[in-house]
Amino acid sequence: MKDVGEAMKKRILSSIIMLLIAVPIILAGKEVFLLGIAVLSVLTLKEILDLKKSHNKVPSALALFSVLALIWVVFYEYRGGEFSYSISNRLLILILICYLLPTLFISKNKYETKDAFYLFAVVIFLGIAFHSMIIVRTLNIYLFGYLLLIPIITDTTAFIVGSLIGKRKIAPVISPSKTVAGFISGSFVAMVLGSCYYYIFIGSSNMIIIVIMSLILSIMGQLGDLIFSKIKRENEIKDYSKLIPGHGGILDRIDSFIFVILIYYVFLKVI
Repeated sequence: MKDVGEAMKKRILSSIIMLLIAVPIILAGKEVFLLGIAVLSVLTLKEILDLKKSHNKVPSALALFSVLALIWVVFYEYRGGEFSYSISNRLLILILICYLLPTLFISKNKYETKDAFYLFAVVIFLGIAFHSMIIVRTLNIYLFGYLLLIPIITDTTAFIVGSLIGKRKIAPVISPSKTVAGFISGSFVAMVLGSCYYYIFIGSSNMIIIVIMSLILSIMGQLGDLIFSKIKRENEIKDYSKLIPGHGGILDRIDSFIFVILIYYVFLKVI
């Protein structure tokens, strides 16, 4: 019990520190937020590159290129506060070719085409996710807050309800702590509170769409969490890193949010 108590204290302290760092960055001016996103994106990339079972060890030159390519995608077509809503096909082709060509010159088993496609997919996935965060924050800070609240409310409710009445596991092999009761209750509470937040702080003439969107975002956030948990199981690790005491790595904290922010793009043309 003492070890559990110490772990909980460490987790709570880390959460407070994360809030003290994240909230001012989100509320601060554009330059501070962009710098924060740049740092966060590179840290998440490192966590993915450190997954030894997913790929061969990444050569230093290609690891550096991955950082540069990621920053390029994250800040693609940034012009004085405006961002493009799409990634150029020419940019994607150029990055892919830069990953594939070295496979012709690096020894077998050190860097292969499967590694090239792995790095390409990682950079594009993370790049679009963080690019989306910047666009949403630029559009409306309250909208950014809404998309942050959805996974927070979902995870908190799912944890509490799952701990109290959760018996049936939703994916016992991937994430033993997640229950069906937690999944359903988390989705419902996030749908209600998220929709109320949206109506109060952002406003909408079509609440039906907002309610449906809040529900879908909550569900997809939980499924995204499971996908990132599956990646950890496949790589036989508990956490993506030990950067945040009691929590693990950056991806352990923002996995749901990444999927929420990406799925929100689907609704941009609707609401």
